[in-house]
Amino acid sequence: MNTEFEFAIKSICFDENYHPSDSTRITTNFANLARGDNRQENLRNALRMIDNRFNALAHWDNPKGERYAVELEIISVEMAVDASDTADSFPAIEILKTNIVDKKTNRRIEGIVGNNFSSYLRDYDFSVVLLDHNKGQSSFSVPADFGDLHGKLFKHFVDSGAYKQHFKKLPVICLSVSDNKTYYRTGNQHPVLGFEYEPNESSLTEQYFKKMGLAVRYFMPPNSVAPLAFYFFGDLLNDYTDLELISTISTMETFQKIYRPEIYNANAAAGKCYQPNLQNPDHSLTRIVYDRKERSELAVAQGKFAEEHFIKPYRDLLEQWSASCSL
Repeated sequence: MNTEFEFAIKSICFDENYHPSDSTRITTNFANLARGDNRQENLRNALRMIDNRFNALAHWDNPKGERYAVELEIISVEMAVDASDTADSFPAIEILKTNIVDKKTNRRIEGIVGNNFSSYLRDYDFSVVLLDHNKGQSSFSVPADFGDLHGKLFKHFVDSGAYKQHFKKLPVICLSVSDNKTYYRTGNQHPVLGFEYEPNESSLTEQYFKKMGLAVRYFMPPNSVAPLAFYFFGDLLNDYTDLELISTISTMETFQKIYRPEIYNANAAAGKCYQPNLQNPDHSLTRIVYDRKERSELAVAQGKFAEEHFIKPYRDLLEQWSASCSL
């Protein structure tokens, strides 16, 4: 195969002045916050929540709880199918990178890349391929090759020179738990990640991310009310420092409190046996405005965008590359 994928990585600061670019997936967590009349207040409140949570977890040598601040970068990855024609690039992935500011020592510490994960191609798989496959069927099923192309492209990106040039460590992606699985607390407890949980069975998301090369572990950090799903390469507990892990927890737990308050801003913490419930009435709302219904509708529109601008124009080439790819 002569196919060469060229990856271009761009970065923009996510702060209270952030405005989504035209190529940003508008269902992305951070893009949702930056829209509407309350955009700046939304952003300011979310960033304050992240800093407060970080300082609560990084409490050692931090008596006033104000030693650290988290700075976020939105990392946009564009992919050109033909390396000689990068002008015709597809917006492949958007992730977040955390950076930690230690105000006591005036140091800026590199955090973790990944965190949030957005992909037009994933929207295509879940909102177009999966729906079409199950249309008119009496029972739900998943195509045998579901997620293969996306998984191989993601691993190809992480193994690329562009990724290695920009980032020192492999990514960690942090997602919410599934509301149709039951999670059981184990005897394992980490000082930062907290109590580990294990699901009663594998989810479709787990299987999808496994094709991306990612393993998953579930932890409920101290003073959290529900476990988070951490997807990673390598060794989650030993490959990253405590401050790096705290930067991911504080960022993604804040987003989940906004987007899934029924689970992550519930008024009662998960017990030894935990069933997440998106209909849970006993939860508190943040002061941050968010339209969850709109987000689900937009995922379908963006899946169709990927079909029109990426899958259809390059279908034969992508199928050949995927078949020959050994990653």
